Amino acid sequence: MNHAANQATIIADRYLAVWNERDDITRRARVAQLFAADATYADPMMHGSGIDGIDSMIATAQRQFPGLRFSLHGTPDGHNNVVRFSWTLAADGAAPVARGSDVAYIDGRGRLLKVTGFLDAV
Repeated sequence: MNHAANQATIIADRYLAVWNERDDITRRARVAQLFAADATYADPMMHGSGIDGIDSMIATAQRQFPGLRFSLHGTPDGHNNVVRFSWTLAADGAAPVARGSDVAYIDGRGRLLKVTGFLDAV
């Protein structure tokens, strides 16, 4: 695996771990570590900006989909300051209820600046 692909996988894994973190305090800390202070997120269903806005958006999504977890689907890739990866949303051991792909822009410190999500199947 080349360096860019390895970095893309690390970022995607950290990102999905934030979406799966159910403890409010731990999730907020992980959002603050992963996202830049002025980061933005948008997908067809929701959007958020800044650490507080993104954390609140993730908490809302977790309440809407209790018992479901995000998992990496396929191999992330990236170049320069952009990473793209796909994911599934499912209960443990069950078929996915949704699949999507995200494109993330990274700052010079490795934090997410902007994430745009796409729903591939719901």
